[in-house]
Amino acid sequence: MNWEIRNVHIADAQSITEILNPIIESGLYTILDKPFTVEAEKEFIANFPKRGVFHVAVNPDTQKIAGLQTVEPFATYTQAFDHVGIIGTYVDQSVRRQGVAASLFDATFEALPAQDYEKIFAYVRGDNPNALATYLKHGFRIIGTAQNHAKINGTYVDEILIEKFL
Repeated sequence: MNWEIRNVHIADAQSITEILNPIIESGLYTILDKPFTVEAEKEFIANFPKRGVFHVAVNPDTQKIAGLQTVEPFATYTQAFDHVGIIGTYVDQSVRRQGVAASLFDATFEALPAQDYEKIFAYVRGDNPNALATYLKHGFRIIGTAQNHAKINGTYVDEILIEKFL
């Protein structure tokens, strides 16, 4: 399928929570541990950093959002990291392995230079090999492991640190 990739709109908040919350509630794929309300997601979108990139993947036939990808400045307390963004990717569980993530990565990589990013960074749960494989397929490389970095439902989880230079 050819997914339509566009910038997020505040009106997308409901659809985004419908993607994120089942992922969060599963406790398997993300370190996020509290579901989002639609109002909280609207606020997040409204206050998203100006240098950020926030794309959604839309099914062109149904106009249903199938995934999202964000890149935000890595840190705002110093200009030393202005060239680095931190990326997050979420795909609706019902459409995984259908090219949603690949379409999002293509659009995001194209948009990043205009926002003066030179490198993107991510943390991937060590027990999520499919997510890690997706990032590696799109040019990221592993730079380390933060052991027992997250504690999800009482269980420690390693975080794999990855990066990609643009």
